[in-house]
Amino acid sequence: MRGLLPSLLVPTLGLTALACATGARSASTDAATVGDGVLDSGAANDVSAASDTAAPVETHDSVSDPRPPRVCRAGSAWTPGQKAFTDQSAGLRALGVTGIRLSAADLDGDGRAELSVRSHAQGVRDDPATSAGRLTWLLHNDGGLAFSDWTAASGFTVTRDGKVGRTAHVVVFGDVDNDGDLDALSGVNVNPDPKKDTGDRTEVLLNDGKGGFTLAEGGDVREAKRTWSLGGASFTDLDRDGLLDLWVGYGTLGNDTLPDRAYVGDGKGQFTDQTTLLGLMTEPWSTLALINANKVHRNTWGVTACDLNGDGAPDLLSSSYGRFFNGFWRSDGQGGRVDASVPAGVAADLEVDWRTNLNAQCYCKLVPAAADCAGTPPPPDFFGCTDPAKLRWNHPTDREPFRLGGNNFSTVCGDVDNDGDLDLLNLTIVHWDVGSTSDPTELLLNDASGSFKRPGNATTGLTRDWKGAVDWNAGDMTGALFDFDGDGRVDVYIGSSDYPGTRGFLFHQKPDGSFEPVAPADGIDHARSHGLAIADFDRDGDLDVAVGHGTSRCSGDATCHPTAEVHLFRNELGATANWLQLRLVGGPGSNRSAIGARVRVTAGGVTQTQEVGGGHGHYGIQHDLVLHFGLGAACDVEQVEVRWPDAKGTVETYGSLRANYRVTLTAGLPPAYETP
Repeated sequence: MRGLLPSLLVPTLGLTALACATGARSASTDAATVGDGVLDSGAANDVSAASDTAAPVETHDSVSDPRPPRVCRAGSAWTPGQKAFTDQSAGLRALGVTGIRLSAADLDGDGRAELSVRSHAQGVRDDPATSAGRLTWLLHNDGGLAFSDWTAASGFTVTRDGKVGRTAHVVVFGDVDNDGDLDALSGVNVNPDPKKDTGDRTEVLLNDGKGGFTLAEGGDVREAKRTWSLGGASFTDLDRDGLLDLWVGYGTLGNDTLPDRAYVGDGKGQFTDQTTLLGLMTEPWSTLALINANKVHRNTWGVTACDLNGDGAPDLLSSSYGRFFNGFWRSDGQGGRVDASVPAGVAADLEVDWRTNLNAQCYCKLVPAAADCAGTPPPPDFFGCTDPAKLRWNHPTDREPFRLGGNNFSTVCGDVDNDGDLDLLNLTIVHWDVGSTSDPTELLLNDASGSFKRPGNATTGLTRDWKGAVDWNAGDMTGALFDFDGDGRVDVYIGSSDYPGTRGFLFHQKPDGSFEPVAPADGIDHARSHGLAIADFDRDGDLDVAVGHGTSRCSGDATCHPTAEVHLFRNELGATANWLQLRLVGGPGSNRSAIGARVRVTAGGVTQTQEVGGGHGHYGIQHDLVLHFGLGAACDVEQVEVRWPDAKGTVETYGSLRANYRVTLTAGLPPAYETP
């Protein structure tokens, strides 16, 4: 188990003597200031002494200072040609781990993140007698990037009929019952063929604190029909009552779309459908006007919950497949939410000229009298325009606004430009022949109110070379915003899969805010990157990356592995980076896992903002709930501010924390430094 070294509280202006002595929040105020010990007088003068060496420099202050030694590193940022990651996957391959959907969380409280790995197969269960062809894995982190198969011992795949081997497609973690450990939502897509229906349904599993799971009641979230096409799930606290709720996205059932749904938790593992009550219900596909206004059910492949307008309440996002609009429900500040998908610039980009589609150009060349075809340019010669029946084009509908969006799979929240609000990264499949109207994978920058601008990949630098191929396909379904080199600026990872030539793309953010590609040899060299989970798996102060491998459409693609093997990439930059890791524990009035808490860390005059997430994106991407902040050359943290996810939006500030440590922040209590 982890060791905790609590720090002393010191009086600070604006805080009552009682609060300074006990660390308790005053019931009459929504803000408190918590000091973590005697201020480190003169410590900043030590920075230059560490600048010429990569080895950390430790400074011991007076005996009255309760904090651990001050550690200072050079803080060098990544430069092209520098090795950032190495593939350390031998252990996972030896276990036979396969899957394309990943999430990470510390499930037994030992400070190391476990790894959940899932397949996409439906209508089957795992055979407990063999590990061959396993569909669901729960891997225990044994330390040092070593993992062991924990699936059976944890009870994670127990079934309602008393057996084992239940398949999980979506897995996200959060403290459902507020007992101090992480519980799970284990979602399953039910095979529509009754003969292939195992009887397994989406389940809520409660943790015993040691990583042992038992089935909870679940409530409405177990409803069979709606779990056939479960595209993603996020734990969040919709009403900020201190109990976790669920935002769940659904795709198609046959030819019918289904509404995304909000389930409100009772704190015991049962969830009640309150989609309509909360004003989040969409309409069936009936009229063209409703469809083009983005008021209808979406084919959702991923959901996200984060606070985009800064009012303390989670906003809700749906990533929609089928060249359709994304969904965005923005908090109104009074407990409700308003559909702001179109006015906020989230639904789709402004590229609506369908004539850029090569299929449309060919159709109009072959059928020139068709509506609106006049003036449409002919397709390039290489397109091979001969037969309108073979085109990916429906002339009556594909010119409509609802068919000019993106094939969106995941949306990621993060403060890309360090301006204090959360921006978005959309991850989208784009095919070479569809023209500029198909929304690409790109950044959406927040204007602080929860509305967004799209600077474009040519401006941000998130452009890709498909090796000169004409018939390229960007299979972007998963991705991440994280600081891989610890320079204090968020970097971008794009997981592209399921088409020949696709791979993982890592981009480094430069000081000017633009991005540069990291060559596979320097970064993450992984073909057909599908699914990922990020954590400091080996606890060395930098972020490692676990990545799945897609095997669909592998015929003729020499980059495909024989199986959907999972690769683990160890970060090699921790020796020079300064960092701070924060584990948050909610107090009375907020969920114990602190999902939805907003954290601002100021170091070296730069303030970074992160939010504790409850899972997001395609089939439940989730990174470790411990927040990791790269600090660049700053060896001292001037201030940490936490806005807790309670009804008041209580804010606490912590002064002068030590860098290069993991610190537990519990609401109303002083910080506690973790010993390795």
